[in-house]
Amino acid sequence: MATLLAIELLDELVFGAREAAWPLIRDELSLSYAEIGLLLSIPSVVSLAVEPVLGVVAVTWRRRVLVLAGGGAFAGALALAAGAQSAWVLLVAFAVLYPASGAFVSLSQASLMDLQPQRRELNLARWTFVGAVGAVAGPLLLAAFAAAHLGWRALFFAFAALALALVLLAVRAPDTDGDGDRPRVREALRLLVRREVFRWLLLVELADLLLDVFLGFVALYFVDEVGTTAATGGLAVAVWTGAGLVGSAAMIPLLRRVDGLAYLRASAAAAGLLFVAFLLVPDVGVKLALVATIAVVNAGWYPVLQARLYDALGPASGLALTVGALFPLNALLPLAIAAIAERWGLAAALWPLLAAPLALLTLLPGAASGGIRDSEHQARQESP
Repeated sequence: MATLLAIELLDELVFGAREAAWPLIRDELSLSYAEIGLLLSIPSVVSLAVEPVLGVVAVTWRRRVLVLAGGGAFAGALALAAGAQSAWVLLVAFAVLYPASGAFVSLSQASLMDLQPQRRELNLARWTFVGAVGAVAGPLLLAAFAAAHLGWRALFFAFAALALALVLLAVRAPDTDGDGDRPRVREALRLLVRREVFRWLLLVELADLLLDVFLGFVALYFVDEVGTTAATGGLAVAVWTGAGLVGSAAMIPLLRRVDGLAYLRASAAAAGLLFVAFLLVPDVGVKLALVATIAVVNAGWYPVLQARLYDALGPASGLALTVGALFPLNALLPLAIAAIAERWGLAAALWPLLAAPLALLTLLPGAASGGIRDSEHQARQESP
């Protein structure tokens, strides 16, 4: 478990540091905004093409081999990026890094889910927490390397070395592939259209409206709509990140005691009210406090919803990588929000984010139909 969680920590360290390193990378390689756009978009397209296949292969063949190969490719891509002297080499590195992360990190998550199926929510809460730590620590590591005059290249080489170390540790980790008969490709693909799988996938994607999608616009909202400085916009992002880290830590003991669906219902109602208040109150200080409160309240949405998606997939846990890539709703939602903002302003464009708590309140299994199943799930969560 420690090795699998460390893989997620490294992944968030890498991408957190990379986002903070863009000004350094741009200046050193003389990149234009168009080239930066290509460096961000093309690897995502490659990943969307490769990851559905990886998920199916992980279920019908040997997931362990894919995780180890993905780790090796992850380390190699980081080393290639660290040594890149042109935008094209960096593009190749990132085009390898993105699907390699899917094999190395996403399939490691599936392995973690199979390691203790009865504690999926709790272990995903741990996974989310270490990821939040990595997202915060990545930019801080970059700042430390820059202060020591080592630069982003040395940091990426260090990340590559850490990835190789984790691959060696993963070789010795328990094999969660199982010894039973694996489904054929056609049988695996049939699982993707099951009603329960679609329900939890849709909720995972819609919940992201009040998670990463909101975070992507929060700084612009404070600057363009509230009229604050760019520094205050950056502070709002820092407040969200810090509060989310606190909320992720709090979810670990909370999910030991509270049923996941009960938490989702209560937190969705609270988050909806808090978000409406955030959009309506004029005071900047109150808005910042509401940002922090929302981040704490919804910190458990991803681990609980993703755990239920794994429950719906059953033994075919590797297909979580496939369904997420085949239905990239959260990749399209920011475009829709941006289109609304372009026409009616960002303040109006954020109101549709209420679809996240409303979806949770309306699409979650009801107490009448799901009460017995929820009680059994909670009993499994609490069992040793």
